[in-house]
Amino acid sequence: MHRRGLLAGLALPWVARAQTGAFPTRPVRIVVPYGPGGSSDIVARMLAQHASELSGQGFLVENRGGGASVPGTQAVLGAAPDGHTVGTNDNALVVNPSLLKEKPPYDVERDVTAIGLAVTSPGLLLAHPSGTARDMADLVAQAATRPGLAVSHGGIGTPSHLAVVQMRLATGRDFTPVGYRGGGPQLTGLVAGDVPYGIAALSSSLSHVQSGRLRAIAVTGAARTPLLPEVPSMAEAGFPAIDVLGLWGFIAPAGLPPEITARLHALLIAPAREAPLQAKLVAQGYTVVASSPADYMAQLRRDTTQWRAIVAKAGIVPE
Repeated sequence: MHRRGLLAGLALPWVARAQTGAFPTRPVRIVVPYGPGGSSDIVARMLAQHASELSGQGFLVENRGGGASVPGTQAVLGAAPDGHTVGTNDNALVVNPSLLKEKPPYDVERDVTAIGLAVTSPGLLLAHPSGTARDMADLVAQAATRPGLAVSHGGIGTPSHLAVVQMRLATGRDFTPVGYRGGGPQLTGLVAGDVPYGIAALSSSLSHVQSGRLRAIAVTGAARTPLLPEVPSMAEAGFPAIDVLGLWGFIAPAGLPPEITARLHALLIAPAREAPLQAKLVAQGYTVVASSPADYMAQLRRDTTQWRAIVAKAGIVPE
């Protein structure tokens, strides 16, 4: 009797998980609509590992870069709404409908189930050692004598692309945006000196700055980051309008059952608030948000409308 009771007691956690965690029943695919190494990829892999440990099922990251993130996003939104295919998204999800000449084959309101906004991160204006500007005043002065001075970004609609657009508008200078297939390839090119300047997420570029491979000129927004306290904010540099904040969340196809949405939120989003994982994310340059599915869906709707108005007012030509 004692042996049977002991075995039953050992089995209880597995029984509970089988009863309450029927989902996922097989590995979950997380599509990142960019190449490896950027902030979307970092977020996906950090949270996927935690979700795998919690669920006992693999959460497998698949990078599908290119096409201004549209093909990767479509691979998510065109999948069966059973929760076994989800995706990361950044600002491009809500901006690209206004920025692209050829509209994406999906609609945020109609085709998306929001799982939650996981984290945010500011951007860094960066220089390769060949880029001689030491601050924003130097860079603006260079651009005055070198029209078309190149500044790289991680792809159309990404936070870094939006920051380059803001920089052109705020400074009145003719910077040439040079896009890549994600933040990882962009940083590879920037470190190699292919482009002298670029804007990238703090979270993905921090290690390059700390190692001395790249030099940080300014942080987007009003405040400095405690991770690089010596680097001024764009507001301090005299350009408060350069304030894009990168947003990274998780989405799934429309029609996902509410109980599976809640389960995915519990596995992928909610753990970001827990101390060990939150500390790791903060050390990478992220601020944890971990919003609810309803709050994130409302934000996606607001941001889609807001960026449509911004693009129209600024007279930005679709790319």
